[in-house]
Amino acid sequence: MRKEEVEKYLNKKVEEGEIVSPVLPEGTTNYLIDIDGTICDDIPNEEPERMATAKVYPDALETLNKWYEEGHIICFFTARLESHREITEKWLNDSGFKYHSLLMGKPRGGNYHWIDNHLVKATRYNGKFTDLIEKEVKIQVFDDGEK
Repeated sequence: MRKEEVEKYLNKKVEEGEIVSPVLPEGTTNYLIDIDGTICDDIPNEEPERMATAKVYPDALETLNKWYEEGHIICFFTARLESHREITEKWLNDSGFKYHSLLMGKPRGGNYHWIDNHLVKATRYNGKFTDLIEKEVKIQVFDDGEK
């Protein structure tokens, strides 16, 4: 999906006269992807002058652009400050990344635990971008009384 298609799809969905949150079509994933240390050199906010020349991780560029072309939604979610938006957008575009949106101001420090009313999957970047595979893992969930 192109940016315009995503915006149209995600805006004001009405079912039976009620406005509801949109749900993506089956087979479409909404990827939230960190920037620093995930798709390029790890650059702290305290060194914004390095953001314009960050080294791209080629496997990240290839994989993310493939996902984009397959119709998935690519949203970069970064701890960079709002004041870094212009240089970040320029770097993403100049580097050839295809994406739909950019969210600034992700909390710093890691050890994230995301709680949401929608299905959330998490994948820790560990040095190489590839297509995702399935593995059985242990996760923390709310106690719903079932085993």
